[in-house]
Amino acid sequence: MATEQELQSLFNTLDSDRDGKVSINDLFLSPGLSAIISSETNTTSPQELLVNYDSDKDGSITFEELKKAVEKANNLN
Repeated sequence: MATEQELQSLFNTLDSDRDGKVSINDLFLSPGLSAIISSETNTTSPQELLVNYDSDKDGSITFEELKKAVEKANNLN
């Protein structure tokens, strides 16, 4: 389980271009971090994360979308 601060730090690490979004490419370029996100959100792949939680369908995940995914999986402290 992650705290919101830990989740924000993970998100910031993945958001390499600092645009406030994590793209599927960002997730694939960081397989270790992507695995942590998969376990925290109970998803099996970056694609599944995008399909289920990319609410605005822009092909990337914002921090709020990631936070909702982790909350839904009951993994946010």
